[in-house]
Amino acid sequence: MSATPIPVPQGEGTVVVPPPVDEPGYWAGAPSVLVVDDVVYLSYRLRQPEGVGRGYANVVARSRDGVAFETLAVVEKEAFGAESLERPALALSDEGRWRLYVSCATPGSKHWWVDVIEADTPDGLALAPRRTVLPGDDLHAVKDPVVLRDAGSWHLWASVHPLDDPEATDRMTTEYATSPDGLDWTWQGTALAPRAGAWDARGVRISAVVPVGDEVVATYDGRATAAENWEERTGLARGTGGGRFVADGDSPAAQSPHAGHGLRYVAVADVRGTRRLYWEATRADGAHELRSELLVAAGLPDAA
Repeated sequence: MSATPIPVPQGEGTVVVPPPVDEPGYWAGAPSVLVVDDVVYLSYRLRQPEGVGRGYANVVARSRDGVAFETLAVVEKEAFGAESLERPALALSDEGRWRLYVSCATPGSKHWWVDVIEADTPDGLALAPRRTVLPGDDLHAVKDPVVLRDAGSWHLWASVHPLDDPEATDRMTTEYATSPDGLDWTWQGTALAPRAGAWDARGVRISAVVPVGDEVVATYDGRATAAENWEERTGLARGTGGGRFVADGDSPAAQSPHAGHGLRYVAVADVRGTRRLYWEATRADGAHELRSELLVAAGLPDAA
């Protein structure tokens, strides 16, 4: 195994964004990160309990130290006609424009779709027009994308929930798609699937795809039962090529020490030879907060 840090939290980390209210059902989390010129840009979701508002906003913020963030833009669910928002994803277009991919819940249903908004600056995302890029369909809800761009193509991993059984829409796989421009996507098949009888038997959701030495590794959220919805724990999966992964290990790689054990949506920022993690963690009072931890730097390229 390479000396490069495996991208899972080793401790409880530092609180970056607290929940809106210190009560169960109030969450700050579902982070996505993008590093531009050694500055960390963070997008995340704010949520209230069901019946009060659910996911009501996505926030885009900026930090030079990776811990103290300045809010640049807030986008609210009403702008998308959505009942709730979930994990956003930040990206830069081939032309250098800022994009935010937004997970949107269809009112009165279990369906989700993904819109993208685009602006010249991250501040401009607050008022940017939207475009649907992953509509889902009558039998599939699509949400929580991980979006990466390389020299040849765009890559996306999204959680897909089957809607054929109204009592089991929490089930999920992670599906892989590619695109020439980050707007028109072609599905390429399942990237990661649940494992029968395992801790991730009910659903898996890739949260980050990162290099670890000579490998490509994904962090993912998993749950064994419907009762663990919203309290997923984090696992590791290793790349097998073609955007696909296989789960590694028989138990979660990281979880919260508090009731529910939720530790999910791990995101990874590599900057100036360091690797910093962000994730959503369940607290002792049942609220969720956004935390961060700096891993020991080893084997990472220095961008300076």
